[in-house]
Amino acid sequence: MKKITSRTIVCFFLALVLVAGTGIFTIKFFMEGDFWSAFSANRHLYTNNVLNTGRILDKKGQVLADYDSSENKWKYSSNAYIRKATLHAVGDSTGMIGTGAMTRFADKLTGYNVITGAKPIFPGGRDLYLTLNADVCQAAYKALNGHKGTVGVYNYKTGEIICMISSPTYDPASPPTIEDGDENYEGVYINRLLSATFIPGSTFKLITATAALESIEGVESRTFHCDGKVTIGDQVITCSTAHGDLTLDQALASSCNGVFGQLAAEVGSSQLDKYVKKAGLTDSLSVNGINTAKSSFDFNFGGEGGLAWSGIGQGKDLVNPCALMVYSGAIANGGTAAKPQIISHTAFTEGVRTSLYLRHSTKELINPETAVKLASMMRNNVTSNYGQRNFPGLSIGAKSGTAQSDNSDSDNAWFTGFLQDNDHPYAFVVLVEGGGSGSKVAGKVANTVLQAAVKAN
Repeated sequence: MKKITSRTIVCFFLALVLVAGTGIFTIKFFMEGDFWSAFSANRHLYTNNVLNTGRILDKKGQVLADYDSSENKWKYSSNAYIRKATLHAVGDSTGMIGTGAMTRFADKLTGYNVITGAKPIFPGGRDLYLTLNADVCQAAYKALNGHKGTVGVYNYKTGEIICMISSPTYDPASPPTIEDGDENYEGVYINRLLSATFIPGSTFKLITATAALESIEGVESRTFHCDGKVTIGDQVITCSTAHGDLTLDQALASSCNGVFGQLAAEVGSSQLDKYVKKAGLTDSLSVNGINTAKSSFDFNFGGEGGLAWSGIGQGKDLVNPCALMVYSGAIANGGTAAKPQIISHTAFTEGVRTSLYLRHSTKELINPETAVKLASMMRNNVTSNYGQRNFPGLSIGAKSGTAQSDNSDSDNAWFTGFLQDNDHPYAFVVLVEGGGSGSKVAGKVANTVLQAAVKAN
């Protein structure tokens, strides 16, 4: 009798394990079946490790990549500039570009669903429409003029990424042989907008200004003084020139290191840490399942002087360009912004939609009242310093950055901001590695791309 009881208990637990295992498998099947089916070992969908179905198009329907079953290979846009400009969004047939649609959205291209699997009722693959505008991407690629860097433009109301450029790049229709250590292709497989972090330079003063506006009573009515350098802790913080007496608005417009170094020290490390977290910079954004790199900071490194350098965007600051672009969108949009997305929809080759992607908002990245103030200050940056004539017809608010980099003898040039335009609610970020002046170099790229984006719409 004892043996029967013991065996019954064992069988009962084995049955529980079987039921639990089946339940876990079922849940994972519904949640991850699309990734399983898109695995490159699936010979139904891959020929010689190359996905063998589907098309990739931009938002307007311009074909960016199309699998030709008669030749058993992918064919790309006839425009070489577009092929290079969209490489990190489209990918290549070798799968070397981790953020490329061929790799990340293979399930969408095959038409996978949980009922019929990887061989749906209507075979032949699917059309995957990206949110990109290929012509705007081409304009951005040309504007970078061979520099390494990235350009991002997105609609902060809808979340659609209109432009996503990462350089260096190459032509997927004729991929080069890249040797180890080739500086021309350094980091070519990395999507710099989504998957990298960089020293932000003076663009970080947007965070310091936000913290000061909310943490330091009466900061807007104060007058600061800049002699060209100031000692904070054991560090000498230098400016490009002696700015004299400044208000906070004027300090941001002239990007005064002395003022913002002092503000960072006054705000304190714990408060700055609080504000980078609230801004979403230390989080990873999910762009249709592609997770962005997290920004990182160490405000306790180097004591009070190190904190001052961090407050002006140097020190141990590293920022992801996409996160900075979204933060600029939140400033323009009153505190929150749409989460970025790269997929518009999928469709049968006949044009009938098979999916719908909904808009999702970020958490509150900045207090609404502070967002209004900061947006006005960024608009003032343009009208009083960068020059509205350099952005004809654009109601633009921006912040430039010139960041010292350990990887280059020349400074990296940044420009981030937004358009105050209900018909074109775009936020943007431009990084030109080794470009030098943020406003002159990256600002010029931004104007070219934004003019193309407004014209395209």
